[in-house]
Amino acid sequence: MQDNIVHYLITLMLDVFYPPRDDEIIVRKCTVNKLADISFPKKYQVCNTEVTALLPFQNKTVRALIHEAKYHSNKRAFLLLGSVLKDYLMERSEEEGFGKMALVPIPISSARLKARGYNQTEKIAREAVQENIQLETKILKRVIDTVSQTTLPRRKRLSNMRGAFGAAHPIDRDCTYIIFDDVVTTGATMQSAIDALASGGATRIMPIALSH
Repeated sequence: MQDNIVHYLITLMLDVFYPPRDDEIIVRKCTVNKLADISFPKKYQVCNTEVTALLPFQNKTVRALIHEAKYHSNKRAFLLLGSVLKDYLMERSEEEGFGKMALVPIPISSARLKARGYNQTEKIAREAVQENIQLETKILKRVIDTVSQTTLPRRKRLSNMRGAFGAAHPIDRDCTYIIFDDVVTTGATMQSAIDALASGGATRIMPIALSH
């Protein structure tokens, strides 16, 4: 109880000297239960595949969480978003009986990794790892440092991502590979990642995004 009071007072003092961002305030107020209430997994046809998105990007809480995770390395945002992914994977694995599963976060370009210092998708994925799902960060690699998708019109996004990824080592055909990204829009990035793993020999691929 005393520790909570001390933490509250310290936070209050810091807020006076360093006012929190609007998105940061939203993240502070968000809870696992609140996020679960707005999580409605839905399938979207993008490019040549069907992607399951867990949250609606138009929701301001979801946008705040993703922005805080992506641009500010907000630990609470990682934890909350990871909880949504973890719950969904737990339900699916129990229903389907997938057996061996590997969670594959979409890698970002080396330039963005150097500038940002972390891959937000990987950090979210780490919060979702569980006993029957291993985190696989080396099997999918960037072979082309593409320009940011957000800077391009929709019609150019697919060509921008074509051939951007490669499979880094032999694929386990008995494993279900869960390709994971934080946001899917046109699906160009996800399709490129799927194509890379499929070309490497993967036969069981499940594409999932936090939001659409």
